[in-house]
Amino acid sequence: MKHYDLIAIGAGSGGLSVVEKASLYGKTSAVIDFDKLGGTCVNRGCVPKKIMWYAAELRQQLNHCKGYGFAATLKQFNWSHLVAGREKYISGINKWYSRFLTDGNIDFIQGKARFLDNNTLDVAGHKFTADHIVIAVGGTPNIPDIPGAELGITSDGFFNLSQQPKKVAIVGAGYIAVELAGLLNSLGTEVTLILRRQHLLSRFDPMLRETLMEEMLNAGINIMSCIHLQSIAQSASEKLSLISQDGSKIEGFEQVIWATGRRPLTLELALDKTDIRVSNNGVIEVDAFENTNVKGVYAVGDVTGRAALTPVAIAAGRRLGERLFDNQSERKVDYNHIATVVFSHPPIGTIGLTEDEAREKHGKTIKVYQTRFTPMFYALTDHPQISAMKLITVGPKEKIIGLHVIGIGADEMLQGFAVAIKMGATKRDFDDTIAIHPTSAEELVTMR
Repeated sequence: MKHYDLIAIGAGSGGLSVVEKASLYGKTSAVIDFDKLGGTCVNRGCVPKKIMWYAAELRQQLNHCKGYGFAATLKQFNWSHLVAGREKYISGINKWYSRFLTDGNIDFIQGKARFLDNNTLDVAGHKFTADHIVIAVGGTPNIPDIPGAELGITSDGFFNLSQQPKKVAIVGAGYIAVELAGLLNSLGTEVTLILRRQHLLSRFDPMLRETLMEEMLNAGINIMSCIHLQSIAQSASEKLSLISQDGSKIEGFEQVIWATGRRPLTLELALDKTDIRVSNNGVIEVDAFENTNVKGVYAVGDVTGRAALTPVAIAAGRRLGERLFDNQSERKVDYNHIATVVFSHPPIGTIGLTEDEAREKHGKTIKVYQTRFTPMFYALTDHPQISAMKLITVGPKEKIIGLHVIGIGADEMLQGFAVAIKMGATKRDFDDTIAIHPTSAEELVTMR
């Protein structure tokens, strides 16, 4: 049996961040994972998605070249070349993490961890203990419990595709669904987006989801709402059909992609051998400091059921390490005002309350500013996209409690505005900021 000061279960963003801090403060540490270093974000999430998104953006730029005087034409697109480049880039990150662990004297234990009791872990017959154990195993895609569901693939399977599918159905309404739909459509795949309810991105501000749906329809994506699937069938030609509960059939797909949410990857941890409190959906219950109810056991990232974002897991891991090993007893993540981006086409940037949430919480004390326009970039193009922005303020000083942007550049412009809002910026602060002209971002400081 080997003992450490700290063990992280999960070599993703949260786990690697907390062992980094332990190593920095001279503690012995190890990270356990059965998969590649970097977790979902690096291997099957943010990183490969963003590379595919860049490819889709380039494809769209070619459509706009004519208006600016360039005779650019798309003769062919090599999916395999893109995938090979993407995987080479990811491999480089994996190798960097391996060097990072070696340089920090952090042990990497390859395998699946299972709890034997509150403080003892088993990995393939080898036992490990630690003063501090951090559960950071992340999540895994949900697959609906319907006949034929195994014929579809998840976002994990999407990143394993060696060839570009010509016709795809994506089932889901969240950010993964709209991101995959947008990039596949831009790269030339015929896409049908299947929604269980009426709206996509139901938790986002209505302006964002309505504008995105408009742009997706304009781009040629077929969006079908209020579809309740009963089963999937495969024809003799290996084409897939979706059968709804009313008996109707949607046919001819090469791939069906499930984008129906994710669940914590806690089932195989044998948490039943411990006293750790876990909800029915596998979420580990923690307090504001990432403590579980068991002394010396913590959880960070997606397994906590809070904001399922890579930077949040990194922040939680680092702050936990600082609290445990650097006497920063009050160090914790502030889960208010977390900025997030959806890499749709066009992209979305959002922070704070939606208009509906603000009205429910603050009533008539809120004031909303919004604008909608065609960015200057599209002035000479045949296929313009709309940008829309909204500021939500509260009280006589008009403190900004929500900022929502969709359109070209929304992903990059949000970070700076997020700092301002985190610091308590008011509408007057925005008004007193000199605009940068001509940009789309200037609309946020000139809105009336």
